Amino acid sequence: MPFITVGTENSAPIDLYYEDHGSGQPIVLIHGFPFNGATWEKMSGPLLAAGYRVITYDRRGFGNSAQPGFGYDYDTFAADLDVLMTELDLRNAILVGHSMGTGEVTRYLGAYGSNRVDRAVLMAPLAPFLLKTADDPQGVEKSIFEGFQKAIIDDRFAFLTQFCNNFFNWDENKGKVVSEEAYRAHWEIGARASAKGTHDSVDAWQTDFRNDVPNIDVPVLIIQGDRDNVLPYPVTGQRLAPMLRDGKLVTLAGAPHGTPWTHPTEVNKAIMEFIGAPAMARA
Repeated sequence: MPFITVGTENSAPIDLYYEDHGSGQPIVLIHGFPFNGATWEKMSGPLLAAGYRVITYDRRGFGNSAQPGFGYDYDTFAADLDVLMTELDLRNAILVGHSMGTGEVTRYLGAYGSNRVDRAVLMAPLAPFLLKTADDPQGVEKSIFEGFQKAIIDDRFAFLTQFCNNFFNWDENKGKVVSEEAYRAHWEIGARASAKGTHDSVDAWQTDFRNDVPNIDVPVLIIQGDRDNVLPYPVTGQRLAPMLRDGKLVTLAGAPHGTPWTHPTEVNKAIMEFIGAPAMARA
C-alpha cells in the first residue's frame, strides 16, 4: 500500500495512506469525519471513467493512515495535504472535500495558494465559521461541541451510531437512499479511527475560516443538502457562497449530510458540469 510520510512522533513515522489511479487532470478527494477515502467509491469510479487521475487519501488518525497523538487541527491537516500535493507533484489539480475535508481545502487555499490548484468543490462545507461567538451570532453554541466530545469519551461507539443517524437522516432514508449494510459499513470505518483523533477533530470543526475565504482565487462549487443535520445549511453552504469571489451553490432538496453516498447521481452531475465534463454529466 502506498504511503507518504508527513512527520514523526517519537520513533515512529506519521504516514498517510493514499491511492492514485488513472491519468489526466488530477482530482484529490478528501473524506469527511470519521471515515476514510473508501467512502468516495461512488465518485471515484465515474471520475476515472471520465478520464481523470483520481487521488484519495486517509486523513491522519483515520483509515489506514497513522494515528498519532497530535496534529488534529487545520494548520496541520493543510500541511499534510501540501506534502501530498508536493510529493506527487500535482498541478492543475481539482480539490474535492466533503464535510471535514472541506476544511483542508479551505485552509490549504488560504495558506498555500492556488499555484497547484485549478478549482475546488466543497460538499457540505465547514466554512466560513461554525462556532457561535460575539461576532458570529448565527453559529452553533460551544456547548454542542462540548457535548460531542463528552459523548466520545463516555462511549465513542454509541456516539458513532448517533452520528451515522444524523449523517444519513437514517429515520427517513433507511432502505431508500441508504441501505442498512451501507450504514453498518460507515459505522465500522468510523470505529477503526483513532479515539484521540475522533475527539480532537471536534475542536477542528470550530476553526474560523473567515480569513481564508478572501484568499481563495479559484472557482468553487458548493454542494449541500438542505436537510443537512450535521452542518446546518444556513450557517455553512448557504452563507459561504456569496462570500467567495467565484462561487456557485448547488442545493440538493431534501438531502442529508452524507450526499456522496445518498445522492451520487446528483453530486456527480454537478461536479462533472463544474469541471468541464458535460458528456459525463449528461450520462
